[in-house]
Amino acid sequence: MTYMKRGTKEFKKVNFALFAGGFCTFAILWGTQPLLPEIAKEFQISPAASSLSQTSTTIALAISLLIAGTLSEIYGRKRVMTISLVASSMLAVLTGFMPNLDLLITCRILLGITLAGLPAVAMAYLGEEIDPKSLGMAIGLYISGNSFGGMAGRIITGILTDYFGWRTALTGIGVVSLAATFIFWSFLPQSTNFKVQTFKVKQFGIGLFSHFKTPGLIHLFLIGFLLSAGFVSLYNYIGFQLINPPYSLSQTLVGFIFIVYIVGTFSSTWMGMLADQYGKSRMLQLSIIILMFGVCITLNLNLWIKIFGIAIFTFGFFASHSIASSWVGRLAAQNKAQAASLYLFSYYFGGSIVGTASGTFYINFGWIGIVIMIAVLSTISLLISISLGAISSRKIKFLKVQ
Repeated sequence: MTYMKRGTKEFKKVNFALFAGGFCTFAILWGTQPLLPEIAKEFQISPAASSLSQTSTTIALAISLLIAGTLSEIYGRKRVMTISLVASSMLAVLTGFMPNLDLLITCRILLGITLAGLPAVAMAYLGEEIDPKSLGMAIGLYISGNSFGGMAGRIITGILTDYFGWRTALTGIGVVSLAATFIFWSFLPQSTNFKVQTFKVKQFGIGLFSHFKTPGLIHLFLIGFLLSAGFVSLYNYIGFQLINPPYSLSQTLVGFIFIVYIVGTFSSTWMGMLADQYGKSRMLQLSIIILMFGVCITLNLNLWIKIFGIAIFTFGFFASHSIASSWVGRLAAQNKAQAASLYLFSYYFGGSIVGTASGTFYINFGWIGIVIMIAVLSTISLLISISLGAISSRKIKFLKVQ
């Protein structure tokens, strides 16, 4: 097999294409998150109920990820990703024209289904085409595109909402995503190490559940679930916190809060490189500790200190997600797309379920309820990562003896 190595022209093209694809996917996926207060106001519903416009998409995405990865094994990596991005961008344009909440949620569910193609396949593509010594950096760059897309999508929708309304904002994200899709299709090379497989239901089931027997993978699935649960909860309800007194920020300023995603763009790449150098276990644990430190800082009432805490939290989250994602590709000996899909299923399922359920904590206990919940989830993640590190160490020692 021939792999693309860091520094080569092909390596740069792959990372630029997947950066554009990640931007497109996550700008669409999280486009409604900063608009939840506006949606709640227009349809006269609670914060938790308004979050359904967001979590309906992530739930549909989580389930569809299990199928999208398998489709790419049959029809090819690039084809599935490209179709996914085109369909999602067109649906995103239509979302802004939905006249009521039911149709909005229906359209967002369809978006969740079509969006699954890129995240389910991208990590498998990288795992097959990129040199293992450069994989951590490549995954980090891809996730940096995700974080940049999430940031830009939120900022764009915030600005457009203040000037033209939230419906125009959602349509605008779709138009921008169509342009990003064209860049993705133009730059991404066809797979060279991919082998077409025939679909068989029995083999699909066996392959899917075999990943739960692989030492360490279930730990990563749980970590993805818990970290995403905390991350989505924080960003779902920080907008409600900031538009109310004593801050009383406009929708545009709330959207600009998401500029802290820049630190996630940096941390996912940088910490991914450090994980290649110093070990995934050590850097994953450090990243989770940084995340916990950041969320505690957000308890401070000073706006700038609160934003600083959000930035530290975001740094730790994207670093953790980057390391865990690349670790899945290394642990899965076969059916890498399925393994990546299972990790992302856990990741988005956690964000979907807890992201809405945590609204109860916010309604009853305010911001401190959200912070305590995230701190507990992060502590559990840290303990699981320590256990994962022990499993990894034993495996390395065994291989050395062999």
